[in-house]
Amino acid sequence: MPVVSHHLSLNMRGDTQIENVTAQVQDALIASGLKAGLVTIFVQHTTASVFILEDEPGLRLDTKRLWDRLIPADPHWEHNLRNQGENNGHSHLRGQLQGCSLTIPFSDGTLALGTWQAVVIVDFDTRARTRHVVIQIMGE
Repeated sequence: MPVVSHHLSLNMRGDTQIENVTAQVQDALIASGLKAGLVTIFVQHTTASVFILEDEPGLRLDTKRLWDRLIPADPHWEHNLRNQGENNGHSHLRGQLQGCSLTIPFSDGTLALGTWQAVVIVDFDTRARTRHVVIQIMGE
């Protein structure tokens, strides 16, 4: 079974920024020439995640509010206390809870997403940085 990999670099600002990458994933799938199989999207960072979202402004704000309530920024997280100058303990906790990979089936060269589903990367960190994403496609 053929495997094709594609890489994305995203300049993100942190603070629970959400970036829609559905089009880039679909473009990588088309470029692969594969018609049916699985696409895995993997974020190479511990303070960022990938998930499916109905990408509209209200849900973007609700997502940020949810994370701020569930795992608030706090200088007393052990990560911050043990690593002088670090203030992103909450970013790591959010990333590990949300997860760093997502797998989506595809057929006829098209992602099997529902009408309102979008693939998004969320950057939980406390500063701007470049995020690296691997899109790996397995199929026939």
